[in-house]
Amino acid sequence: MNLIVEAYEVSNGTYGYPRVKAYILREYGWRINHKCIYRLMKQMNLQAKIRRKKQVYRKGSERITVPNVLNRQFTASKPNEKWVTDITYLLLNNQRLYLSVIYDLFNREIISYRISKRNDVQLVLDTLDEAIKKRDVNGTILHSDQGFQYTSHEYHAALQQHGIIPSMSRKADCLDNACIENFFRHLKTECIYLGEFNSMDDLEAAVHKYIEFYNNRRIQKKLTYLSPVQYRKKVCA
Repeated sequence: MNLIVEAYEVSNGTYGYPRVKAYILREYGWRINHKCIYRLMKQMNLQAKIRRKKQVYRKGSERITVPNVLNRQFTASKPNEKWVTDITYLLLNNQRLYLSVIYDLFNREIISYRISKRNDVQLVLDTLDEAIKKRDVNGTILHSDQGFQYTSHEYHAALQQHGIIPSMSRKADCLDNACIENFFRHLKTECIYLGEFNSMDDLEAAVHKYIEFYNNRRIQKKLTYLSPVQYRKKVCA
């Protein structure tokens, strides 16, 4: 036992039983069965201090992807049943603003949106946080593309925390999220391309104004010529 303790102390507690065996053989020429050394070390509570291996992340290893639960079923029977989300950019004088939107497939309403100069994970988290504060989201399907923001651990942790079911488009298939692409097209043709903006603040103000108009006053044929908010209030009254 003394030799085992010696080997352990010489190594500052880093030797396990294989190296303790090798140390005793090298220093004293004694061959001791490794099972015996293991048993004795266990009895003396001598456990090797193992250096924790540094986690190595390979490119792409942190991406989280999920199946296409929505599967182009772009109709919903009630509010907050199916949402879609995406980001578009707005360009002015070689500067960009990024618009992140969450859209309800039940009545085509913009549930939440955020505008930022940075296209990052925080942008989608802020958009999601606003939607969660407004609606009951437990069991809601939230569909996105496979952009880096939507495959991040932070995004999926937030979904899981609030009982939201993630869904993702197939890679590079914009038709899987066609409804929100359609909204972005309306925004740009009815607002951005028709306006004259002197600054990014002017552009951002125009987006705020258009989304308020779109939700509350822009009538749509598929909503029986009501706006998204009018349709929701009528159907859910």
